[in-house]
Amino acid sequence: MTGMLAGIRVLDLTTVLMGPFATQILGDLGADVVRIEGVGADVFRDLPPSRHPGMAGFQLNLHRNKRSVALDLKQPAAITALLRLVETADVFVHNMRPKAIGRLGLDYASLKKRNLAIVYCGAYGFSREGPYGEKAAYDDAIQAASGLAGLFAEADGAPRYVPSVICDKVAGMTVAYAILAALLHRERGGGGQEIEVPMFEANVAFNLIEHLGPFAFEPPLGDFGWKRAMSKNRKPYRTADGYACLLPYSDENWRDFFGFIGQAELATDTRFATYEGRTQNVDALYAVVERAALRHTTAEWMEFCDRVSIPAMPVMNPKRAWDDPHLRATGFLATADHPTEGRYKTIGSPARFLSTPAELRRHAPRQGEHTAEILAEAGMSEADIDVLIRSGAARSAT
Repeated sequence: MTGMLAGIRVLDLTTVLMGPFATQILGDLGADVVRIEGVGADVFRDLPPSRHPGMAGFQLNLHRNKRSVALDLKQPAAITALLRLVETADVFVHNMRPKAIGRLGLDYASLKKRNLAIVYCGAYGFSREGPYGEKAAYDDAIQAASGLAGLFAEADGAPRYVPSVICDKVAGMTVAYAILAALLHRERGGGGQEIEVPMFEANVAFNLIEHLGPFAFEPPLGDFGWKRAMSKNRKPYRTADGYACLLPYSDENWRDFFGFIGQAELATDTRFATYEGRTQNVDALYAVVERAALRHTTAEWMEFCDRVSIPAMPVMNPKRAWDDPHLRATGFLATADHPTEGRYKTIGSPARFLSTPAELRRHAPRQGEHTAEILAEAGMSEADIDVLIRSGAARSAT
């Protein structure tokens, strides 16, 4: 085992994306992530196309650096086996609704009797403390509930979803840092504890940071929403041959930009001469950029902007990310050979640690690939493991 979290065992009962993304982060950092899968499989395992059943493309990066144990938690023998694993674990994380996890006898009050030092994380849709506590939650629902979809209505009149499961991933990162903080607290002598990470609250907090502004005061000193972010003209601009982000920001950036487009007088225009003025007149300012963008090719804009340090980037089609020269040079995106699934594209860890780098130590497992191995590590005999598998309470990949 390598990495900063080497020696930390995480029991991962999560499914779909939020929880698995959190445990991917922990696994990349060196934790021994043991994925506890129901025998019916996570829906993400079977999304077509795939080369083999249960090994969809979603799996290959999302579940790297993990091992898989398949248990039918509807059977008491499987619960008993899981409780043996709890005794060996540092972290237990799940995304079942509170009543469902309680019916299985896997709530925090029950598990801490087995392992007082356990860090227990429930990743829920909504906090148990509020009236939404038992509501079902998926990314689209949280985009709507958290105000993210509604921000588009503020900008252009109609709510819509971001074309990414962004709320799952925001909540997943929140789960990861919450678990890391609890482990540090335990290391300093504070003991184990229960953590609740609700998607709704995580994303409301995420969305409100920049938009409160003057609205944060009581009574408000201005309207809700950061005008620059919600401007209908804040968008990638069409150039002579494509699209690009052109983002002059500082006073100097804007002087250089206005000079380049032959409108140097705008640098002294009271609407645009100061940050405050530009903020108050952001729609008019961005309209100037939009008209000017068409005069030059994307390459010409990049040459100018890079020369004077104006933030600017071409708009990339994400399926072409593996062709990006920067990502190729850093090795962030690459390919690897899975022992059963063959060649596949890999995504690196965005945090780089010089002394203890994150690395691909294990390819994504087949369902139940490590069932016998991990139950044996928990002290179960070969005969007992065989009984579990033959009874259907556990499954082992062949």
